Amino acid sequence: MIPVIDLADYLAGKPGALERTAGDIQDAFTRVGFFVITGHDVPLRLIEQTFAEAKRLHDQPMAHKLAMKLNDHNNGYMAMGRYAVWTSDVNNNDKPDLNEAFFIRRERGPDNPMRLTGRRFTGPNVWPDEALLPGFRGHILEYLQAMEDFTNRLLPAVSVSLDLDPGFFTPHFVESQFNLRLSHYPPVAAGANQFGIAPHSDANFMTFLAQSDVPGLQVRTVDGTWLDMPYIPGSFAVNAGDILHRWSNGRFLSTPHRALPPTGSHRYAIPFFLAPHLDTQIECLPTCTGPANPPRWEPISYEDWITWWTNENYDPKRQKDIAA
Repeated sequence: MIPVIDLADYLAGKPGALERTAGDIQDAFTRVGFFVITGHDVPLRLIEQTFAEAKRLHDQPMAHKLAMKLNDHNNGYMAMGRYAVWTSDVNNNDKPDLNEAFFIRRERGPDNPMRLTGRRFTGPNVWPDEALLPGFRGHILEYLQAMEDFTNRLLPAVSVSLDLDPGFFTPHFVESQFNLRLSHYPPVAAGANQFGIAPHSDANFMTFLAQSDVPGLQVRTVDGTWLDMPYIPGSFAVNAGDILHRWSNGRFLSTPHRALPPTGSHRYAIPFFLAPHLDTQIECLPTCTGPANPPRWEPISYEDWITWWTNENYDPKRQKDIAA
């Protein structure tokens, strides 16, 4: 069963709420790798608006979407049938996924110091023409700001859940590498071993998926059973990613999940992927190792990790030859 964590007391700063919430996160991430959060303070109108923007974008003519193909920073439009998590170690993903997606990262102006470095994943977003989708950019940036503010306030509970000082993770998420994906799953027939999105684990630190009433997401338990994600209106489904799994020396699970193509209606998803600054060294946390539990992985920078993972799975070159 996937746990439900109410954050209302924690976000209100009530006595003891930090420790209780941290305990709930620790239990969920060590047993399941997923939980559902209620009592958050991300405005419902923003969540609903972002779902509406995802639909507006994917309703555009294909020629308009292909004019916004993925750039080298992996921002922009990705057509259906051109990708999957090919590096998945939980399934032989040999067929492309049945969804199209649009990716937005942190908005950095031309004079932003990180953008001026020229490093990958720090460059410009790709935006639709304001005349074609009026208000789209502004609404998406408002949602990104709300999600960054909310997830930053959750970091102390995640730190304490790993027996660390509440402020441990916060410095690593200044100029964090968050990523919003606006996905569209059409109701199409899947072939054998084909999915809306194939079985995989996420490459980032934590994922926050605003829930919709169209089902699709399934989570694989430790015994191999696939569970439907319980739907609670206005909630987020939250999971640990590979970076948190690696940072915690495997203590927190990066649980495999998948999405089935919807039946009879279109499904839209707006997952917010939280990840640390590119320069962050992901090495075994001091509270997650000991004489009988040595570090399982060599340290790696987040930049090196996400560069490898992106090249193997979402290489923008796979989008270059698509015509309208």
